[in-house]
Amino acid sequence: MNGSTRTIALTAACLLWLLPAAAWSKLHLDVESGIVGSGYNDVRIPGDTGTKFSLSEDLSTDSRVFFRARLAYEFGGRHTLSALYAPLTLRASGTLGDRVDFAGERFAAGTYVDGTYTFNSYRLTYRYALRTDGRFRAGVGFTAKIRDAVVKVEGGGLRAEKTNVGFVPLLNFRLEWALSDRVGLLVEGDGLAAPQGRAEDVLVALLFDVTDRVRARLGYRIVEGGADNDEVYTFALLNYASAGVTVSF
Repeated sequence: MNGSTRTIALTAACLLWLLPAAAWSKLHLDVESGIVGSGYNDVRIPGDTGTKFSLSEDLSTDSRVFFRARLAYEFGGRHTLSALYAPLTLRASGTLGDRVDFAGERFAAGTYVDGTYTFNSYRLTYRYALRTDGRFRAGVGFTAKIRDAVVKVEGGGLRAEKTNVGFVPLLNFRLEWALSDRVGLLVEGDGLAAPQGRAEDVLVALLFDVTDRVRARLGYRIVEGGADNDEVYTFALLNYASAGVTVSF
């Protein structure tokens, strides 16, 4: 267990201990896993003088298993606070067809390189329920996101990387339709666009009520976005085949 995982687990444990017993009925623990694959993943570092290349086209990026966890607390009938831990690391490899200037190093054409794309996300979300009864439910809110990103290239005796940790404000939404007594359709996500970049994380899934306290889902998640400035140019599209379960306490 790494330091970030330990910190989140300790925070969740403290929240559970601090909340009164009566509030436990409003707690939800959600875990999600599946396979994530890379669509486009274009990089140029520095953003104004580096060489633009693709970790998914100039190199080959393998799909891999992913994991996410969210702890949510509902209160006041319409309010939800949640914390999300979403780590992600994809690995690429291949032979460069052209020379690549990346993060202060020059990789010659024909060099076999290994690439690493890490985009860990930590989010705190507040959402207000606009509609809480009937077959259709909806909510909107905002998300404070901390991104912990690394792009690294190694090969030919050279190693270069760019790290970036920063804050990203996002809008949040959740739409849910009850298709039957135990099956529903969910569309939820975070997203925002600005001149300096954009970010979207949207899930479309079928919901299945297993018991009164356990709900499963199967769906597709898309994560897309990036930034374009003098320091970095990086835009990626990630496709997730997703399965999840939410347990309510």
